[in-house]
Amino acid sequence: MYRLENIKIYEDLSEEDVLRKACDKYKINFKDVKDYIIFKKSIDARNKENIYYNYTIDIEYIGEKKLKNVKEVKKENFKLDIDIKRKSMQKPVIIGAGPAGLFCALILVQNGIKPIIIEQGKKVEDRKKDVEKFFTTGILDKNSNVQFGEGGAGTFSDGKLTTGTNDPLCRKVLHEFVNFGAPKQIMYVNKPHIGTDNLIKVVSNIRNYIIDKGGEFLFEHKVIDFNIQNNRLTSLIVKYKGVEKIIETDTAVFAIGHSARETFEKLYEKNIKMEKKNFSVGLRIEHKQEMINVSQYGTKTKLKLPPAEYKLVYHGKERTCYTFCMCPGGVVVASSSSDGEIVTNGMSKFLRDGENANSAILVEVTPKDFKSDFVLEGMYFQKELEQKAFVLGGKNYYAPIQTVGDFLENKKTTKLGKVKPSYMPGTTFSNLQEILPEYVNTTLKEGILEFDKKIKGFADADGILTGVETRSSSPVRILRDEYGEANIKGIYPCGEGAGYAGGIMTSAVDGIKCAIQILSKE
Repeated sequence: MYRLENIKIYEDLSEEDVLRKACDKYKINFKDVKDYIIFKKSIDARNKENIYYNYTIDIEYIGEKKLKNVKEVKKENFKLDIDIKRKSMQKPVIIGAGPAGLFCALILVQNGIKPIIIEQGKKVEDRKKDVEKFFTTGILDKNSNVQFGEGGAGTFSDGKLTTGTNDPLCRKVLHEFVNFGAPKQIMYVNKPHIGTDNLIKVVSNIRNYIIDKGGEFLFEHKVIDFNIQNNRLTSLIVKYKGVEKIIETDTAVFAIGHSARETFEKLYEKNIKMEKKNFSVGLRIEHKQEMINVSQYGTKTKLKLPPAEYKLVYHGKERTCYTFCMCPGGVVVASSSSDGEIVTNGMSKFLRDGENANSAILVEVTPKDFKSDFVLEGMYFQKELEQKAFVLGGKNYYAPIQTVGDFLENKKTTKLGKVKPSYMPGTTFSNLQEILPEYVNTTLKEGILEFDKKIKGFADADGILTGVETRSSSPVRILRDEYGEANIKGIYPCGEGAGYAGGIMTSAVDGIKCAIQILSKE
C-alpha cells in the first residue's frame, strides 16, 4: 500500500474522481491502482476565500513503474494479538452496557470468553421510547433515560467519536462501529460522528452479535452489592423487579458511567479506593446554525460543506472556560436521571440538519471548590446545582433558560429573540446566575465575550442559554493498578464513570484494554 497525501480538492467530487486527481498529482496511471481507501478527509477553511477538502488516500499499486516520493504503508490489520492466559471457569460480569462495557464484551466474545452484561436500564430500542416519553410528557423513568440504558449516555448525544488521544486502538473502535452499521466515512473524516439515529441501530447490532457468540445480557437488572473474601471478589448481588439474586463471579468490570451515584456510594461503603477529581459545570448555549456556518465558512464557497462546528477555549486569570460536546444542527436534551434534578446535554442526528447549533459552555471546578474533603463531595456538588435548576425551572422538568444578552447583564429573561430554545418538555424564563457559583458565572461571561472574537455572533444577545450542564465527566476516579484492578482483586474499574475516559471513543478504548487485561491474566 502507498499513501498519497495532501490531495487538495476544490469541488464536490466522487471518491473515484478524487482518486483520479490524486493519481494525476503523483503521476500514477489510474489503471495501476487495484484498490484504495480514503484514509483521511478534512476541511481546510483557514482562508474563507478558498476553502478546500484535504484528502489522504491509501492505494494498492500494481504498476511496474517504481513510485517516487510516495510513502509505503502496511495494510491495516484490526485483529488484536492477545496472549490469552485466562483459565477461570467463571463467567466475567460487565456492569454497564455503555461503550466501555459493550467493547469489553465484544473483545471477550471475539476471543472465546462469554461474559454476562448487567444493565440497570433497558435495551436501546425500548430506552428510546422512554427517552421520547420524557421529552414529550416530563415523566421520568429513573432507570431508562438519557444517562442510563444500553449504549450509555453517548447514545443520545451525537455519537461523537472525536478524541485528543492517538491510541492505535481508536482505529479498531472505528472499524468495529463500521462493521456493525455505522457510516463508513467515520473511518476517515476529521471529526467523525455516527449520529443518534444511526447509533441506536449500531448498538443493537453489537448486542445481537455478542449474544450470538454466547454472551448474555441482563437488562433492568441492578447490581446493589457484592461479596468479598480474602480481598477478592466472589459474587455480585443483583436486583430484578424487586427480587434479589446472587451471581457468582471472580471478575467484574465496573463500566458504570459517570451518573451511577448509588453505585459510587456502594463502592465507597465497600472500601474500594477512590479519589476526587476535577470536572466542569456550566450551561448549554444555542445559536442559529446558519450563523455558525457563515462564521466558520464565509459565504464564498460553492462546496456542499457539512454544518460547521467549533471548539473554543478561554484561559482566564483564575479559571478555564471551554466549549464541549458541540452539536451542529442539534437540540438541547433533557438528561435527568433522578427525581427533582435538571441535567442538560446536546444531541444531533447524523444529517445534523436542525435549525440550531448547541454546545456546552463549561468552567472547570476542582476539589478545592467542594464543601468538604469527602471523596464523593463532587457528586453532591453536581446534585446541588441540578436541584437548583429543577426549582428554577418550575419543578416539572422544564429547563430554566436565559438569553445571552440577559445573562451578560445579570437579569431575568422575559422574552425571546430570533433563537428559539430546542429543549423539551419545556422551558422557563429565568436568571441562570441564581444556579451557578459566582466564579463560574464570571468565567462564563468572560468566555462568551472572548469566543465572540473568534466566532462573530457568539455573544449575540438573542442566543439561548439553558441550565444546567454538570455531567461533563465523572466526579471521582476509582483507583486501579497496572493490571487494571481495584484494591479488591477481580474488580476492574473501566470507562468514563471510573474516571479513565471522556466520551464514546476513549470509553470504548478503555473497555478494550480491560478485556485484554482479563484475557491476559492467569
